Amino acid sequence: MPESVEDLTRSLTAALDRRLSDWDARLAERYPGDRVDRQPVHTAYIPADRFDVDAVRRWGASALDLLASYAPTSATLAAAVGEPVADVEAVYERVRAKLATEPIENLRVDFEDGYGGRPDDVEDADVAATVAALRSMDGRPAWFGIRFKSFEAPTRARGVRTLVAFLSGLVDGPRLPDGLVVTLPKVTSVEQVAAMASACSTIESALGIASDSVGFEIQVETAQAVMGVDGTAPVAAMIDAADGRCAGLHYGTYDYSAGLGIAAAYQSLDHPVADHAKAVMQVAAAQTGVRVADGSTNVVAFGSEAEACATWALHHRLVTRSLERGIYQGWDLHPGHLPTRYLATYLFHRRALPDAAARLRAYVGRVESGIADEPATARMLASSLLRGVRCGALDLDEVSRLADLDEPTLLALATTG
Repeated sequence: MPESVEDLTRSLTAALDRRLSDWDARLAERYPGDRVDRQPVHTAYIPADRFDVDAVRRWGASALDLLASYAPTSATLAAAVGEPVADVEAVYERVRAKLATEPIENLRVDFEDGYGGRPDDVEDADVAATVAALRSMDGRPAWFGIRFKSFEAPTRARGVRTLVAFLSGLVDGPRLPDGLVVTLPKVTSVEQVAAMASACSTIESALGIASDSVGFEIQVETAQAVMGVDGTAPVAAMIDAADGRCAGLHYGTYDYSAGLGIAAAYQSLDHPVADHAKAVMQVAAAQTGVRVADGSTNVVAFGSEAEACATWALHHRLVTRSLERGIYQGWDLHPGHLPTRYLATYLFHRRALPDAAARLRAYVGRVESGIADEPATARMLASSLLRGVRCGALDLDEVSRLADLDEPTLLALATTG
């Protein structure tokens, strides 16, 4: 006599639960979903020998001075970057206010390529000066840290020495300051990431601070990180090897391009090899809670109005391009990059607002809107609106009014759809 539908359903479900229980647990641990907290829109790199307690303020002041000199009105900035005047006018003062109050969101003091090789006593002194400046800085960025030298054999000892001295100098009782994250560059193997995770644990134990206090970014700037000898993408395994400490995957434009034989004149964020590497990074990081950041442009010409406008046009285009491809953070190497970083980011989110709010309102209200959005799309619509609020492009009250949703509802939708 065949089993009843109910009996068969129960027995088969129980068998599947037993068979898939290990994967269920692994899936929940490995892919917890995208984070919905604030993400910095950029990382500003300042070489350690040029960093002091006033560096962040100087970057903001310099960015404002460049605007005053070369784009003193919304119309002149719009002309420089090729955007409609009305669109730029709507955010111009918002950009200026950002430069005056929080010019750098995520700071890395650079002890790697931007700093170079120096005698140990010189680098030791610069580490100590960096620690002192960060400890006493008014308006320290919400995220900050250092990029130390890589774990490749020639630079390993110096990198470890700088990392230990930096973290030791910032310990305050049983913990490190909120927002501290460090960058592991030129990663070529999963083993290096595992070694970094182990080193962090050892440092925490030695300093008497809480386990998992030290988080780090993995800089993806070698071919070996994107494709291994077995044809797999090691960057995916690197996230696992970080043992929960990986805060982000950061693309390294110039090391990666040079390593693939791209001539210097063509090394750029929009080169096909860059797009391939970043696509692999995005797939590896998807739903893990690890965020992907784009690299930088090395064009920093601001000696004349023509040069400044050309630099702004290039940077604005590249930032916008990254945003359109779902990468919401990138590197900035010069104060002059800040105006177009915030301009491009604010324009992107403000342009997305009307459609995203209308679609989300229709989704929640189950109203026919001409677009059949699914829960996954609703999550992204809510996440986009929250991202716009948290980066300063949008105000919560205008989002709530247009979407007819309050912040808790937006958060719930961004989490579950």
